[in-house]
Amino acid sequence: MKDEKDWLTGAAGRRFIASYSGGKDSSLALYRAMQTGEAIGIIVMLEEEGQRSRSHGMSPAIIQAQADAIGLPVYTAATSWDDYERKFTKLLIQAREQGAEVLVTGDLDVPVEDCWHERVAGNAGLALGMPLWRMDHIAAVNTFIDLGFTSIVVTVNLTLGMSERDLGRQLDRAFVQELISRGIDPCGEGGEFHTTVIDGPLFRHRVPVRKGAIVRDGKYAFLPLELQ
Repeated sequence: MKDEKDWLTGAAGRRFIASYSGGKDSSLALYRAMQTGEAIGIIVMLEEEGQRSRSHGMSPAIIQAQADAIGLPVYTAATSWDDYERKFTKLLIQAREQGAEVLVTGDLDVPVEDCWHERVAGNAGLALGMPLWRMDHIAAVNTFIDLGFTSIVVTVNLTLGMSERDLGRQLDRAFVQELISRGIDPCGEGGEFHTTVIDGPLFRHRVPVRKGAIVRDGKYAFLPLELQ
């Protein structure tokens, strides 16, 4: 079993590959890990058709623009949920063969025992680093904002207190307070919303985007972003 200190500092002094959604938590975790360790790339998993990222529904063009702004290569694969673990592990093994020692993720709330991330990392011969593990949610989002990151809400779950009016809004301290007053976790850890990061200390330059037309799919609404 790992202890808290191991996971929080897992990337320190080591080369790592980061699981990257393009959102606020994975961006903050990558930023923190890069302060003490060396990133060799980011992993972004795509849906079966390869047209959108599996976690946040981003286009490959936006993903590549983020990676270019960060200055890291992208390790990617298109996959179904059923085949997700196998293909993710294959990418981890590829990263390990290219020098990675650790998998870094942006998770805040994962269990010590039966941790999926630790298992797949171990299966690929990697250790695990989670710089945000057990961080207070409000502290995490405020740290992200105070560091100067810019993120846009791109996905909302309409059954969890979010609305289409939230799409396209920038995550700032005023919005965080509004979310709290509405009874919504400002980190969106319950799946309430997802963000796309377009600027901040992790990036060499801002990712220029324009907002597309809102797409509705059952209980979800999405705001596609396109490169300008």
